[in-house]
Amino acid sequence: MTTLPLLDASSPVRYEVRGAVLEVTLDRPKANAIDAATSRVMGQVFAAFRDDPALRVAILTGGGQKFFCPGWDLKAAAEGEAPDSDYGVGGFGGLQELPGLNKPVIAAVNGIAFGGGFELMISADIIIAAEHATFALPEINSGTVADAATIKLPRRIPYHVAMEMLFTGRRFDTTEAKHWGLVNEVVPADQLMARAREVADQLAAGPPLVFACIKEIHRETSHLPVQQAFDLVTKRKLPTVDRLYSSEDQKEGARAFAEKRSPVWQGR
Repeated sequence: MTTLPLLDASSPVRYEVRGAVLEVTLDRPKANAIDAATSRVMGQVFAAFRDDPALRVAILTGGGQKFFCPGWDLKAAAEGEAPDSDYGVGGFGGLQELPGLNKPVIAAVNGIAFGGGFELMISADIIIAAEHATFALPEINSGTVADAATIKLPRRIPYHVAMEMLFTGRRFDTTEAKHWGLVNEVVPADQLMARAREVADQLAAGPPLVFACIKEIHRETSHLPVQQAFDLVTKRKLPTVDRLYSSEDQKEGARAFAEKRSPVWQGR
C-alpha cells in the first residue's frame, strides 16, 4: 500500500504510480522554479518513495516542454526567502540530501536545467535529456553560490571544466553535456518520456536489494581509501550489503543461473 502524500490539484508537484515506477512532475508555471514550500512537498514525495517497498524506481521530469527547472525561485528570494530556508527532509528539490535513498532515480530533462535545477538533475542516478535541453549554473550572476554543484561537479567532470562553468555561469547544450558525461542519453523531445519509462521498467524488473547496495556502497565509500572501502563491504558493515548476503534474492539469483532461467526478485 502506497504511503505517498495526498496532493490537491493546486500542488506544484504531481505524481503517478505506474506499476513499481513512480513518475514525479514538477509543474509550477511559468518556469518550474522551486521555492521552499515546493521543495518540502518534493521531499515528502521522495521520502515516501524511499520508504514504500512497492515502488522500485522514480522518474523526475518537469511540466511543459521549455523548463525542467531553472532552480531557486528568485521572486521568493526577493520577497525575503533566504538561501538557507527550510527546504524539507531532502534538501533543495527533495533529492539532494535525502538520507537513505537506495533506489534508482531517473531525471527526464525536458528543457532548461539551470542553477538548482541543474543540481537537482545531477542528484539523479541516470539522466536522459531532450535534444533542446540547455544547462547552466548562473548563480554567479545573482550573487549566490551553486553550493551543491560546487561540491559535486568537480567530482563528476574535469576540475577545470567544472570551475569554468561555475565561474562564468555560461549556457551549454546537450552535445557538450553528453561530451562531459553529464547526461546518459540525448533523445528527441517527443521520445523523452517513452525512453525514460523504458529504462525505468528495465530497472524495476531488476534486483532491488542489489541496487540498494550499489547506492549505499557508492555513498559510503567514495571518500575512503580503497582498502577501507573493501573492508566495509567484505565484512558486511553496510546494512544493505548485510541484508543482500542474507537474502532470498541472493539464493534466487544463484538458483536461476544454475537452472538457466530468469530470476524472480522479491526484494527480500
